[in-house]
Amino acid sequence: MSQGMNWEPLRRELDHWRAAGRVARFWLRDDDAVEPTPDLERLLALTAENGIPLTLAVIPALTGEDLAARLATEAGVAVAVHGWSHTNHAGPERKKQELGGERPPEVVLSELREGLQRLKRLHPARFLPVLVPPWNRIDAALIPALPEVGFAALSVYGRAKEGGPIPLLNTHVDIIDWHGTRGGRSAEELVAELVAELRDRFAGNDEPIGVLSHHLVHDAAARDFLSDLFAVTAHHPAVSWSSAPELLQDQAIDQTA
Repeated sequence: MSQGMNWEPLRRELDHWRAAGRVARFWLRDDDAVEPTPDLERLLALTAENGIPLTLAVIPALTGEDLAARLATEAGVAVAVHGWSHTNHAGPERKKQELGGERPPEVVLSELREGLQRLKRLHPARFLPVLVPPWNRIDAALIPALPEVGFAALSVYGRAKEGGPIPLLNTHVDIIDWHGTRGGRSAEELVAELVAELRDRFAGNDEPIGVLSHHLVHDAAARDFLSDLFAVTAHHPAVSWSSAPELLQDQAIDQTA
């Protein structure tokens, strides 16, 4: 374990939650899964060892039977739909986006329907009808049609806004430094973000805190961060690492209550 002083702010915040009799809900989403790789094996081993449920956002057009066979015995893994082929259709001056307004909506929705059906067929026991847009971006005009395609929820990045046309199960802390090293960010920065999210939840926002990883680009810093995060939180009485299916079920119950 490499956890040191950087982790003290998180420990203190969690002890504050414990003293108040509160429990914070965390969940883990990992993007861009396609096939079994050594990087995926490391992530699967780490989450299994610590009892952390994992949601893998799988790219439907690029995956197949190899990943399905590998995940068949992984009870703690759920599979979500990561767009269709993770192809950027935005212009050169715009932010990358597969699910944008550059193409007719019926074309985009047809791809998403095919992706959903493909992953449902490949992963019948662990399929989750949740759309994870590549690059966490989707044209707002497409969102109302997602339930008709078969999606039960949408997962992007940032704090969720209430009252939309489909439930949101978002991520909030991305462990990768996309604009710098393209490896793991510093533990100090990430811990500060987790503490800020916890304080927001303590003040009344009941949204689960989503941690976002990308196993294909994990370096030692990213792997160490996840290992230390699980060591600090997995058995802390103020933390519940929840599966995405559980969180969606809780959300549905809240909406009908």
